Amino acid sequence: MCRTYAFPFSTYIMIWKTLGTTTAGKLESRSGAAIGPDKEGVSLRIASAVFARLRNEGRRLLVSRLARNAGWMFLGQGLSIVCQALHFLLLARLLGVLEYGIFVGAMAMVMIVAQYCALGSHSIFIRYVSPDHRLYSKYWGNILLTTLNIGGLCTLLVIWVGPALAHSYSRPMLASVAVANCVFAQLTLSAGRVFQAFERMRITALLNLLTNLLRTILAAAMLGLMHRATAVEWAFAAMVVSLIASVVAVAMVTRSFGKPELSLRLARDRAGEGLVFALCYSTGGICNDIDKAMMGHYGMNRVNGIYSMAYRVIDVATMPLYSIQVATFPRFFKKGVASGLESTAAYATQIIKRTAPMGILIAAILYLVAPVIPHLVGNGFAESTAALRWLCLLPFLRSFHVGAGDALAGAGYVPLRLATQLIAAAFNFVTNLYLIPNYGWQGAAWSSLGTDGLLAVLNWAVLLAIRSDKTLFAGAQWRSTPEKGLVEDEYSEAS
Repeated sequence: MCRTYAFPFSTYIMIWKTLGTTTAGKLESRSGAAIGPDKEGVSLRIASAVFARLRNEGRRLLVSRLARNAGWMFLGQGLSIVCQALHFLLLARLLGVLEYGIFVGAMAMVMIVAQYCALGSHSIFIRYVSPDHRLYSKYWGNILLTTLNIGGLCTLLVIWVGPALAHSYSRPMLASVAVANCVFAQLTLSAGRVFQAFERMRITALLNLLTNLLRTILAAAMLGLMHRATAVEWAFAAMVVSLIASVVAVAMVTRSFGKPELSLRLARDRAGEGLVFALCYSTGGICNDIDKAMMGHYGMNRVNGIYSMAYRVIDVATMPLYSIQVATFPRFFKKGVASGLESTAAYATQIIKRTAPMGILIAAILYLVAPVIPHLVGNGFAESTAALRWLCLLPFLRSFHVGAGDALAGAGYVPLRLATQLIAAAFNFVTNLYLIPNYGWQGAAWSSLGTDGLLAVLNWAVLLAIRSDKTLFAGAQWRSTPEKGLVEDEYSEAS
């Protein structure tokens, strides 16, 4: 059961009882039967009760590992938000709306492919190492082996195919973007997942902050020295920064937990599961990035810059929700191993009670502050104000489909999560084929809202259906623990 940290209901009951006693005393005093407590005494009792309850809740928060983990992630993500905001502002001024549109279009194309580069090995790591830390070395070796090989192949694919899909993307720019995101960024992400599996969120937050901080410093330096840069120049510089971050991240993991062990058998045995995770991430990438890639394909680079700026603000504003998701994700697998979907569904419900109101608050803030964008990044992005107001509900919708999706994955229903994401991705692609050429960024915004809303409905519908009937989709459930023979024969050396 997820411990709740909102103001406890029992406090309200205690205050109500106190007020009830006071009211009774007053009524008795009016009838001459008794004299109730004076007002100052009542206020003191209420204040004392509230203070005592808050103090107890504060102590519970301090000793709760989940609260500390979420706190570290929130702090790290908060600093990352500042860095990302500065990074986007500086980059928009450095590149201008046209070059910015070219760069984000190429980035969107690469990110769809990049989801396959680790072949889900970092999620496989969390799934098996979170319940049993002895398996670390084999699964860390699997991450490195998979990412370097598959990431290299994906980079070559992007360089070969990319210019044919969008003529404004040069091969040097695509090479820099692909190497940075298909290899280096995947290694940094995987290193953060390793610390996440061990619930050391302080280091995960630090690694997330590292890349954003380096990119912000880079953008500031280039703006100060060059004033203007092309998408190709920025892509190469960002690749160097990504290399530095990945080297630091891999070194931190190896120093903290030990050297990796390479196992071709493990890579082969987990490739199927990893592919399903990769498909989940890829379909999520299609839901988020296919509209930008399609605008690049249609040559709508200026429109892409306007829309992408608003979308980046959405991504930054979603960071508080993301920090909670990162902190809770390993626990979904632990609860899935212990009690199955009943436990993960209850856990998701507890989390949604906190993240959904947060999503509404974020949407309201984004709607109000949207007119500030052109003042910060230039008049060329004036239309980003309207785009942001259209997209401001995305954090709220994401809080629903991410919570239900994690509950399905933790209980072993990853294929079902993949199925819902495939449906949502297909919906996004098909609707954008009509909406983007005819309505530009407005059509992309309509499709994004519809896609996230559809995914939220599908994930919760599947989750509630299985919860009411345990035999439903039983064939789509993975085993919750590694196979006994594999643990004894192949992975026991990790202990």
